[in-house]
Amino acid sequence: MATRPVKTGLTPLAAGEEDPNIHYPCSDDEPMAESDAQRRAIIDTSETLIQHFAHRPDVYVSADMLVYYEMNNPDRSLAPDVFVVFGVADHPRGSFFVWREGKAPDFILEVASPGTYIRDAREKRDIYAAMGVTEYWRFDPTNGDYFQPPLVGELLNRRGQYEPVLVADHEGILRGRCQTLGLDICVRDGEIRLFDPVSQTWLRNLQEETAARLEEAAARQAAEARVQALERLLREHGITPPDAAA
Repeated sequence: MATRPVKTGLTPLAAGEEDPNIHYPCSDDEPMAESDAQRRAIIDTSETLIQHFAHRPDVYVSADMLVYYEMNNPDRSLAPDVFVVFGVADHPRGSFFVWREGKAPDFILEVASPGTYIRDAREKRDIYAAMGVTEYWRFDPTNGDYFQPPLVGELLNRRGQYEPVLVADHEGILRGRCQTLGLDICVRDGEIRLFDPVSQTWLRNLQEETAARLEEAAARQAAEARVQALERLLREHGITPPDAAA
């Protein structure tokens, strides 16, 4: 006996079409970091990169955000500690979807912890290579408890395989050139830092940027106070300040 097709009320998906009924959570309920050192490295690096690329509306920087890399499969996701994407709009997101954006992140940094460093070097590394992540870097904030040297960089070759980036010690600073970011990724005094080889300057981290802005604001206020004091002194002696005369 011939059977009739069951009516589900759902329109069959065309090949390559995203299923609108699938839910993609914005959180994996995992903590951002397992230690203060890991958390500090993640925040400092992501905020430094956000500041560095603030003038670029086509560069997106984020941290500890779920990246979904397989359409219609919410189980296929990772949350890189820090990632940068070139050629996409810089606007707030809840999650990053590779197929919607049209590309994978260009740069990913994972900061090691007791529960993640082995997976970072194996499973995640293979997934990032398959996704097409151009550069993959790993940093050990314990300065060698998980791997040596505590900074590892890898660049994707044309065969879709990672090859090591040269990381060397220069006067006590571990340094490697990140081609994707156009920056040197360094370990200085046990902390991950970013150096601009063009301007030959260290990029300021969040604490340094905040302190610099407060210092600049204090300097402006002091200068304005000196000008006001001079204007009062001139008026007391019957002299009209130049600006007032104009």
